[in-house]
Amino acid sequence: MTVLLQPMQKLFYLIFDEANSDSDRLRAALIGEVIPVLRRSGAQEIGLFVSDEAVSAGKPTQQSDPPIRAALSFFLADVETREAAEAAIRPLAADLAGYRVRESRPIVHARNEGRRMPGMMQLTCIAARPGIGMEEFHRIWHEDHLQVAVETQATFGYVRNEIIHSITEGAPERWAGIVEESFPIEALEDPMVFFDAKTSGELSDNLTRMVKSCQRFIDLENLEVTFMSEYYFD
Repeated sequence: MTVLLQPMQKLFYLIFDEANSDSDRLRAALIGEVIPVLRRSGAQEIGLFVSDEAVSAGKPTQQSDPPIRAALSFFLADVETREAAEAAIRPLAADLAGYRVRESRPIVHARNEGRRMPGMMQLTCIAARPGIGMEEFHRIWHEDHLQVAVETQATFGYVRNEIIHSITEGAPERWAGIVEESFPIEALEDPMVFFDAKTSGELSDNLTRMVKSCQRFIDLENLEVTFMSEYYFD
């Protein structure tokens, strides 16, 4: 008898809280209270991202009020079984925005089980540039922009999450995707490291090339950038 395996669906939750809230307490609660619930719910490949003291030197671009302070991603066999996970997260946040997403991993990096990953992760929520069709938006993002990102940044991990639809009431609808990019920790404060440059001329060239590529398909007015520490639980 042939057994058909049900495809897993990836869910992505943005966790909003006050800028001065205790990030260490939030991380501890997410690990101690939420991760066990996710595991009991059958979640796989759980990613936890927290804007904590380890990445406080970064200068985020935050449009939301309150801002994004953490995020959770995981795979479920059925998106309709997510209620227990959401119920565990909600008491820890001022607000919560959940999305069903389609994942692709252009750059795969090793994931430490339960321990903070080296470096930092830049979490970017992106919206499509006004006037561009979604087919062209995704083509540029997946094809043209990928090459630019790889060649102009010190990225060692890169995950694209195309937003299919929101799954929580009131979740912002302006974003078309959520990007996870892992960098050396020095990239938080040193643009030479971030843009993988050896000289000021190379820094200028890489920065200009990246900005021009983003302008082709991203609405920069609705960009949301948050720096995170990464944790993974299989």
